[in-house]
Amino acid sequence: MQARIETIRAGTAPELVWLVEHPPLYTSGTSAKAEDLTDPQRFPTFSAGRGGQWTYHGPGQRVAYTMLDLNRPHGIVPARDIRGLVHGLEEWLIRAVATFGINGERREGRVGIWVTDPRTGAEAKIGALGVRVTRWVSWHGVALNVAPDLGHFGGIVPCGISAHGVTSLADQGVAVSMAEADAALRSCWADIFGAEPIEGE
Repeated sequence: MQARIETIRAGTAPELVWLVEHPPLYTSGTSAKAEDLTDPQRFPTFSAGRGGQWTYHGPGQRVAYTMLDLNRPHGIVPARDIRGLVHGLEEWLIRAVATFGINGERREGRVGIWVTDPRTGAEAKIGALGVRVTRWVSWHGVALNVAPDLGHFGGIVPCGISAHGVTSLADQGVAVSMAEADAALRSCWADIFGAEPIEGE
């Protein structure tokens, strides 16, 4: 990813969004607290260099790494506007889950996309966000919980928030393949960011 953003900055490679699926692992952002890694032996851990705190990546979760040149506008996202980028990425996830009948929402003071479980009334995170911008090129991105093992989040305090849990499309009763999730992400991208630089796994 670092090599790619250097070529994007140099103008020798186009912007790109990678859609990937990781083996089970934990990553720490620049605000991560050591005590929030509650089971350090469970999975490999990596310092990601992105913003945010601890997160889990693993099978059944679609991670989208968004490498964009923010020196120019992208759809509704103005040039050199990091808040605009974050808002756009949030909106991307909200629209993607809406295609499956899920009402994803922002929460003031909390990063990510949240749903209210109709069975319990509890709030849980369905999509995470962690970005970094280096000399106006973005990297890292978002993670959508399609059908991961939610128990794997138990080795961390996800994003430093212990008061609310995590959920997935599958946990909300929506059976979606990764290909279907990708199709939703692709179909919603252009409405927010314009051109579609998305590349598969």
